[in-house]
Amino acid sequence: MRPAEERAVRALFEATSAAWSDGDGGAFAGRYAQDATVILPGVHLQGRDGIRSAMGAAFAGPLKGSRRLHTTESVRFLGPDVVLVVTRSATVFAGEVEPPADRWELATWTLMRRGGEWLVEAYHSCPAGSPD
Repeated sequence: MRPAEERAVRALFEATSAAWSDGDGGAFAGRYAQDATVILPGVHLQGRDGIRSAMGAAFAGPLKGSRRLHTTESVRFLGPDVVLVVTRSATVFAGEVEPPADRWELATWTLMRRGGEWLVEAYHSCPAGSPD
């Protein structure tokens, strides 16, 4: 794919990270498809409304003042409007400079371009383990 397409995909992570840092559940969920699926250890969120509700509550509570880091491991276009991205990601809580090593996760993101905009269709993360 063209470098411009990959830049547009990577911009999605900048937008979700900015919304996370702002504690804005609506802006964060706005980057997800209406019927998106999010799976985290012990958590299954369904749809943009479910994501907005859960993240709004988390930003007002345990995630207040936190930020999210993403390092893109790979970007693989499955078609002109579908991409699979793997990231190494972590949450940095208020008062922390960097997350501890055991907080890093590996995540897969399935993105689809709808109306010219990349949206998250599915997200799954698990503990990254120790880097070898």
